[in-house]
Formats: sequence, C-alpha cells, structure tokens
Amino acid sequence: MTYEVVMGLEVHVELSTNSKLFCSCSAKFGADANENVCPACAGMPGMPAVPNKRAIELGIAAALVTNSEITPVITFDKKNYFYPDLPTGYQITQWFSPICKNGWIDITGKRITLKQIHIEEDAGKLVHEPRSRSTLIDFNRTSVPLIEIVSNPDFETADEVTEYLEKLRLLLTFAGISDCKMQEGSMRCDVNISVREKGSKILGTRTEIKNMNSLKAITRAIEYESQRHIDALETGSEKLVQETRRWDDTIGATFSMREKEEAADYRYFPNPEIMPIHIDNLWIQSVKDTLPEPAHEKFERLTAKLGLPEYDSKIISSSQSLSNIFDGAIKLHNKPKDISNWIMGELLAISKEAGIPDDDICIDTQKFACIIKLVDEGKINRSVGKKVLTEVFEKNIDPEAYIAENCLAMVSDTGLLEAAINEVLAENEKSVLEYKSGSQKVFGFLVGQVMKKTAGKADPRSVNELLRSKLDAD
Repeated sequence: MTYEVVMGLEVHVELSTNSKLFCSCSAKFGADANENVCPACAGMPGMPAVPNKRAIELGIAAALVTNSEITPVITFDKKNYFYPDLPTGYQITQWFSPICKNGWIDITGKRITLKQIHIEEDAGKLVHEPRSRSTLIDFNRTSVPLIEIVSNPDFETADEVTEYLEKLRLLLTFAGISDCKMQEGSMRCDVNISVREKGSKILGTRTEIKNMNSLKAITRAIEYESQRHIDALETGSEKLVQETRRWDDTIGATFSMREKEEAADYRYFPNPEIMPIHIDNLWIQSVKDTLPEPAHEKFERLTAKLGLPEYDSKIISSSQSLSNIFDGAIKLHNKPKDISNWIMGELLAISKEAGIPDDDICIDTQKFACIIKLVDEGKINRSVGKKVLTEVFEKNIDPEAYIAENCLAMVSDTGLLEAAINEVLAENEKSVLEYKSGSQKVFGFLVGQVMKKTAGKADPRSVNELLRSKLDAD
C-alpha cells in the first residue's frame, strides 16, 4: 500500500522588541537567570497588562510580508493551562481575533497557505538538573512577545518544510521582525504530522512534534515520525493516538509527552483587562513604508540590474547582514562584482575563522569599501588588503592610517623591484636553471620569493612582468 505524509507547521518567532509584551522588562536574550523579571511577568495578582505597541507593529509587518489579511480590530484572550513555567496559570494569546489570517508563502512549485498569525506571550524555561533530580525555572522569557505562524496542512515532504522555514526566516529577518536564531530559541517549529493512504481525503491520526532547534533536526524528526506512522498502519505494531511528542536529537527518535489537547481543553475566553486594538489603514501604511527590500527582490536586483552571477546573489541575499554590507559598500565604491568577491572570499573567510555566523557579521561598510578601493587603485595589493580587513573586522582600525603606520603601501618603484628580483635570482640559481630548462612551475616560487623580499608589498603584476623579462633575457 502507498502512503502520503500530510503536515502543517506552527512556527513560534520571538519579536525584535526591547521590552516584553505586557511590561517594561527587557526582552533581550542572554541575561542571567531571572534577571529580567518584574511582578507583572512573574504573575503577581493585580498587575495590569499593557500591550507593547512595537510588538503590534511587528505583527502588522509579519502580515504584510506573508501576504495576509490584517484584522481591523484585534483582541487578546486567555488560554488556560497549568504548567510550572507559566506563573499566571494562563497564557495571553489571540484566539478569537488574531492579527491576521489567510496568508501565503510561495516555495518551489507550490504555494503554502497560512491559516493565521497571532501574537502571544512566551512562557518561561524549565532547566532540569539531573544530579540533584530537580527542575529550576527561569522566568526571563516569560511574556517575551511572540508571533505564532500557523500553516494549513499543505506540506508533503521534509524538503518542502525546510524550504518554507528558510523562506520564512528570510522574510522575517530582512523585515526586522525577528532575528530567527533557532539556536537561541527565537524561532521554534512544531510539526503536526499524519499519514494516510495515497489518494484519500481523510487525514490520519495527527501527532505534534516538539523540541527541534535546527533544520537538520526537523528533517530527521519528520522522517522518523512518518515511518513510525507507516509501520503502525502496516503492521499494527502500535495504536496511533493524537498526542504531543518530544524529539530527542541524540537518540534520533520521538517520545510521547502528553495527549494532544483540543481547543476546548484550554477554555479560551477574552481577556477583560486588555481593550480591543483598532488597526486602521494609516497605521498599516506607516508600517509598510518602513519595510526594507525583501530577500527575493534583492536577489532579482543583484542578478538582473547589477549583473552578479546567481551564485553570488544567492549568498548575499541569504543573509540580512551580508546584504546590508553589500548595499553600504556599493554606495561608496560602485563595483558590484568586486564587492561581491570580497564578501564571499575574504570577509566570509575571516568571519568563519572567528566562528561568527553570517547573520552576526558586523563591519564598518565605509572602511570595508575603502580597502576594496585601495586594492583596485593599486595602492595596496590583495594580500595586504586582507590583512587590513582582518584588523578592521577585529579592532575597527582606520585602514588608511594603519597602512601608513605599518608601511604597507604597494611597492611599485621599478628600481626597488629590480633590486629585489636580482637578489632572488642570485640566491636561487638552481631554480633559474630549471626555468631555463623549460620548467614553468618554478616561476611561481620565484615570484613568491620576490614578494617575501618586499614583505608582501610589491605589485604582483609588476613583479611578474619584470621577473619574466629578466629570466627570458638571460
């Protein structure tokens, strides 16, 4: 029998706000445990919830980049459930009137439709201590603003899921809605998965997979869980039930956490402390006016208008940071391919060695463009340019001042170069003889020796021309 997998996603994304959703505590990642907590987000009674306007605006931005219908009047509701990391005993979310509905995102050959996007507060974090057999609670994340992006069950393969998540990440990061760092928990994905006979219109038993923090883990979890469902249907090895399952990336398997709740189990009801919020066209337009160029449009511009190869354009448009660096540099040095080469070559090599992800690369674009321009003008060679770029990357030095102080300007004086070449030829008579015997391999070695003599500051083109001229003349 042939089966097909049907999946829908619930993607939780932390919004890039300075403060939490209903209080003024910092929403930034990386604080010490329970550092960013106040009576309001700790669930103390009598503390009013005051909505964060910036979070609403980022919700509107999310609606715009996902082609969604914005709700004119939104409300907040209480989702009731008891869990240790939820101090109030309920989560403030949007059930009856979410920020938007009926959006869509295109992936290769397919359109993924969205049921809705709603704004809600995050819960705290449980920290399990195996040695003491205890569980600690960190409330820093409590009430950090989230959007939950709920898709319809339009996915059939793990490849579709990962492509969608990558497209969604680009849409949200370029719009400044979230940094979408899965490793820090600012983008989390739950997969609702079921299996049915191919051609059937009836969905199979659905399970929800949680605890996945990378695209690789999501792919592995989907492959495991879909096969578990197929084995159960074919062999009767177990009875499938609607449940929430936890993914263990070390073992490579899912484990049952609890039976999956229905909406009625949460006893949703409107939050009487938060008044309805009206979103008019003026507010929507003001948010729209602030949205930068999205990644897919940037790719088209880099390729079609600036003439970059598709490979270059894909690399640059896959990261908001790289994209900003490119745009900043090209304003100062209008040579797109040169800038692209420096980004994908020297800059990415330096950042990789420093262990910094592409999205976290930060460099002064004016200084970056200055280095490229100095190389193009023949004032320094490329190896010196890379050395100066490393100093700018690590210490933010002034490139021109650093070059002057360290005497790194290119040596193009013919007399000095000839003197260096003569010394190298005198010191490497064996290599000279090999060259004259027809071996071209030693030429590169001799060029290297000249560059070494000049501390890497010689003009490589001049060195090549003068050296070959002397060798051929002798």
